[in-house]
Amino acid sequence: MLKVNMDTALIPNKEFTRIASDEQIERAARALEANNVHTIVVDSAAEARKRVLELLPEGAEVYANISKTLETLGLTAEIDKSGRYDAVRPKVLALDRKTQADEIRVLRARPAIIVGSVHAVTEEGQVLTASFGGSQLGPYASGAGKVIWVIGAQKIVKDLNEGFRRIEEYSYPLEDARLRAALGVPSAIGKVLIFNREPRPGRTTAIIVKEELGY
Repeated sequence: MLKVNMDTALIPNKEFTRIASDEQIERAARALEANNVHTIVVDSAAEARKRVLELLPEGAEVYANISKTLETLGLTAEIDKSGRYDAVRPKVLALDRKTQADEIRVLRARPAIIVGSVHAVTEEGQVLTASFGGSQLGPYASGAGKVIWVIGAQKIVKDLNEGFRRIEEYSYPLEDARLRAALGVPSAIGKVLIFNREPRPGRTTAIIVKEELGY
């Protein structure tokens, strides 16, 4: 059971920085494939970046979700600023949140391609993503035409219970600290998506990286 800790000084549980073994990665990859999530395992962040860019056709509409993983790989800047793509986030940021909220909602909800990350992947092939507001959860679940996740191997967990623990004890404290530093407000585990299976073959791709990436 997920119990949201709203204390102001949260210490991330370093247990969840451990890189999964090759055997755990293989089990998770097989399970994801069985659940219709095409899975690519790579050795390095550089290779992960290369694979993502190979999956993005030039000129395609792409939404780079806010993600420490994408930022580390330089993919946020590449997607939003290179001019090679029809980038969604710059369009969203150019709109007025008060007067153009509906336009923002539509742009975020149905991109042709969304690129991002998740907070946990179980060895049984389930994917968990937590969010404060939930803007990325709808596109991940069904709104986006295609979904690409880049996932550090430290995010592989045994089961759903461990996945919920990872969110609460590791990902949430770090995101809370980031949001307080950036905007002066706390974060919260507002919504959690459990992605059990992809009904549309070829829609969702997971790139698992044998390194610690993101949180």
